[in-house]
Amino acid sequence: MISLGSHGVRFAFGTLTALPVRVSRWDRDTARAGMLCAPLAGLAVGLLAAASGVLLLLGGAGPLLAAVAAVALPAALTRGLHLDGLADTADGLGSARPSEDALRIMKQSDIGPFGVVTLLLILLAQVAALYQLFGRGWADGALGTVAAAVTARLALTLASRRGVPPARPEGLGAAVAGTVPWPAALAVAGAAAACCAAAGALLGGGGAAVHLALTVLAGAGGAELMLRHCVRRFGGVTGDVFGALEETAATTALLALALG
Repeated sequence: MISLGSHGVRFAFGTLTALPVRVSRWDRDTARAGMLCAPLAGLAVGLLAAASGVLLLLGGAGPLLAAVAAVALPAALTRGLHLDGLADTADGLGSARPSEDALRIMKQSDIGPFGVVTLLLILLAQVAALYQLFGRGWADGALGTVAAAVTARLALTLASRRGVPPARPEGLGAAVAGTVPWPAALAVAGAAAACCAAAGALLGGGGAAVHLALTVLAGAGGAELMLRHCVRRFGGVTGDVFGALEETAATTALLALALG
């Protein structure tokens, strides 16, 4: 049985957020537990982001400012780590180079045109979706923000499952790749969907519960498509790919909610 003790929680918060949490162990067992706890880190980030949007909305600000705050705070709470990974992955994929050359491009400190355009479009899509959700009311905006953050980190749990190789022998990707057994990953996915559905039922009724559960699945599915493409293209996952998966899952979840 996998122990989800304090070291796993510390690993999840210490590597996936900028919150002041010290990672005291860095081994495969701790990485496995940490990736299984990843949605908990997403929940914390999502609650803080949702609170910022709701407080602005209740304080008299419009839904656009609330949406911007709900997108900006997660970026601040991760020091832009996942956005940087998204940009680097976009540059690697857009280069159309062999995998080794693409991975070398991703390691460079600068951001190329593919990364800039991808960042712009993703952030605009997230703000636009949350603007629509906060325009419906504070509950819809808060639920969407939290569900997207949980789904984003759930994508990392699923990407750490056994059978997904690392693209490099070092880095975060190598530390967590292949650590999570399939049954455990699916159990975490089910728990995340159930928790989001419960929150939806509490604030919006049965229809909201079903919609939020489907949203989690949609976000995980979007990230899975990106994961498979990156594994084919790079030969495995890297820390940058994890950032791209996180942003892909969050954006897909928000779009699913906005269209619902």
